[in-house]
Amino acid sequence: MNIAVLGTQWGDEGKGKIVDMLTPHFSAVARYQGGHNAGHTVYVEGKKFVLHLVPSGILHPGVTCVIGNGVVVDPVALFKELDELAALGIDTSGKLLVSEKAHVILPYHRELDILSEARRGERKIGTTSRGIGPAYEDKVGRRGIRICDVLGDRDALAQEVRENVSARNRIIKDSTLDWRPVYEQLLQHGDRLRPWVGDASLFLARVMQRGGRIMFEGAQATLLDIDHGTYPFVTSSNATVGGICTGLGVPARAIHGVLGVAKAYTTRVGEGPLPTELEGELADRLRESGQEYGASTGRPRRCGWFDAVVVRYSVRINGLDALALTKLDVLDGLPEVRVCTGYVKADGGTLDELPADLRSLASATPVYETLPGWSLPTKGVTTFEALPPEAQRYVRRLEELTGVPCAIVSTGSDRAETIVRPDSAVANWVA
Repeated sequence: MNIAVLGTQWGDEGKGKIVDMLTPHFSAVARYQGGHNAGHTVYVEGKKFVLHLVPSGILHPGVTCVIGNGVVVDPVALFKELDELAALGIDTSGKLLVSEKAHVILPYHRELDILSEARRGERKIGTTSRGIGPAYEDKVGRRGIRICDVLGDRDALAQEVRENVSARNRIIKDSTLDWRPVYEQLLQHGDRLRPWVGDASLFLARVMQRGGRIMFEGAQATLLDIDHGTYPFVTSSNATVGGICTGLGVPARAIHGVLGVAKAYTTRVGEGPLPTELEGELADRLRESGQEYGASTGRPRRCGWFDAVVVRYSVRINGLDALALTKLDVLDGLPEVRVCTGYVKADGGTLDELPADLRSLASATPVYETLPGWSLPTKGVTTFEALPPEAQRYVRRLEELTGVPCAIVSTGSDRAETIVRPDSAVANWVA
């Protein structure tokens, strides 16, 4: 049984914890898109692990983690992450495979990212300025450099680097970059990368042939998908379920179940519309209680009520079988909780589905349903029946509004603070 775990909102839903929790039931965990702009935080017995490029299954022995061809890889960031894991006592030797077809983020990609954001002015996207977008631009423009190129013919690599740096110098006219240090650094990176590099598609095919299970891990989330997200305030890859096939080289029939991760409220980092966004004391309360600061950048996240329109859209786009609802405990103690069930347009019309036109979304007013809050704590509760009745009612209402069951309910940051409902799809997947 192979499953996909992906985000249903604007990211930061807690995918890392869910992947980590489910990993013991799988042979491999495979990342299919994104770059080191992702930040997956996992807590195990009070110890904090922040992962960016490496799949969240790396904390478990006997599991191979795969970085697919759909990911763009900054070797410096990857080495830093692996060194940090080693310092925390995590042995990654023999547990990581990096696709030979993955594209490489180079120093000039970061420069171009910063320049692009500066040129946009007030229309900036709010990227992490780590070179991810420009690396994907080079990939689509057929001038990117892949890991297999770094490990291949040195003369051919030198020519590719020279041509790309020359193009960079024509764009950034106030400084000139020498291609030779970039080339020499790539060769050094290649020497260290070599033991981890392989054919990810072939590896995953052989895992399945042996009867092993694979978990496909999304880095970002549905509303940040380049095709299906709130464009242009999106990432540069396909974070939705279709990205698995192209980003790992596996057939669609290899995906047997899809689990969407949704926060019990809504957050977003960066620019773009957020219909249920809160301001003032309540927003601050959610942000501080949920520690809503970017794992990659430290930026404070914008916070709002749960948007059922958004999650219902993700259910349709991804064909979700179930939801993992995270951070329920952050809502503890609120006298009431609200859920967005639709929007009212600027002209007075109604919207029950997410519009493609961002101007319509930005000008829409959420329609809220108010439910009673709960005073008893949910933190650390491990059975659904032990939740306060009002919290149970809230979860069930989200199920009704999104059309899929909440198979997992997270009640805290630690791996153990989780409810897996025994009659759920997830319970059957890992049985």
